[in-house]
Amino acid sequence: MAQRLKRWESPRRQGRNDKGKGGSARQRQLKKQQQMLRKKLKQQEQQRGREINLFPLIFVISEQIKSDRVV
Repeated sequence: MAQRLKRWESPRRQGRNDKGKGGSARQRQLKKQQQMLRKKLKQQEQQRGREINLFPLIFVISEQIKSDRVV
């Protein structure tokens, strides 16, 4: 999905052509792309958090079950 550059090309500055007539489609694409990447990153962070937070909960529940059996 990334735009590839030839070896003699250099990346353009963002916002370089924002004053012309039309031509805002690329800006909308970039905005949407950044939004989707942020959303994907946020979902990945949430899933990692769930996996980490799930372990102590299971441990506590298993300890309660063990203590109930002993009593």
